[in-house]
Amino acid sequence: MTAGPKAAVTGWPVAHSRSPLIHGYWLEKHGLEGSYIPCAVPPEDAERFYSQFRSSGLVGCNVTVPHKEIAAKACDELDQAAQAMGAANTLWLDNNGRLCGANTDGLGFLGNLDQWSPGWDENRKTAVVLGAGGAARAIVWALLQRKFTDVHIVNRTFEKAQLISEHFGSGTKAVPWDRLWEILGQADLLVNTTALGMQGKPALEIDLGRLPNHALVTDIVYAPLETNLLKQAKARGNPTVDGLGMLLHQAAPGFEKWFGMRPEVDSDLRALVLRDLGDAP
Repeated sequence: MTAGPKAAVTGWPVAHSRSPLIHGYWLEKHGLEGSYIPCAVPPEDAERFYSQFRSSGLVGCNVTVPHKEIAAKACDELDQAAQAMGAANTLWLDNNGRLCGANTDGLGFLGNLDQWSPGWDENRKTAVVLGAGGAARAIVWALLQRKFTDVHIVNRTFEKAQLISEHFGSGTKAVPWDRLWEILGQADLLVNTTALGMQGKPALEIDLGRLPNHALVTDIVYAPLETNLLKQAKARGNPTVDGLGMLLHQAAPGFEKWFGMRPEVDSDLRALVLRDLGDAP
């Protein structure tokens, strides 16, 4: 048995998760006692598992799809982001045994851009966000935290974009997919939060002809590391940031809660995950 705190990634399925690789790297690097394991939670068991988390033997966990909303409802306390999204991806038990939840997806998104494009938000106030799922919601929240004043949410199912805009209110606007070309000309930042472009998924086919040359383009897809969107943007001279750093940065707050120290997202960790993805240079 491994001594020290035990944490896990929970969801259905979890076999594909890189979280054990990430947290295992930090535990080994810093010589800390503890472990981080995959813990599959079938949908029919999810409500019971999170409501009875204190008896799980874990000090905390990550939560992946499709359980983030159920996990949030089981918490005694949620951070601002989890409250805003109604979803939690990071849980921990505090000193009083209360179950606390956070949503670190938005922080992961910001940490990635801060690392690879320092100052990216200084003169950028208009964003175009493609997609209207949970990741889009987290990123809209994050952009509003950084004082973006015009966040356009573009989705093929317009009603889903409307729901996010109505939730966050001022500073956001839902846009039908067939009007994307109209607003690209205003963009300081273009973010793809859809699965389009991911390995095994259809390509994201959009015309970047109207996108200003200064606009930063980023994609939350990290397999492949350089999506067709990023290749197209780079070819026309736009700055780009890939999506791998979002995965790495969103993991750090949970590690700190469970194991007592804030880890660094360094080049060795990035290289380790790239090798696991089969995308190493």
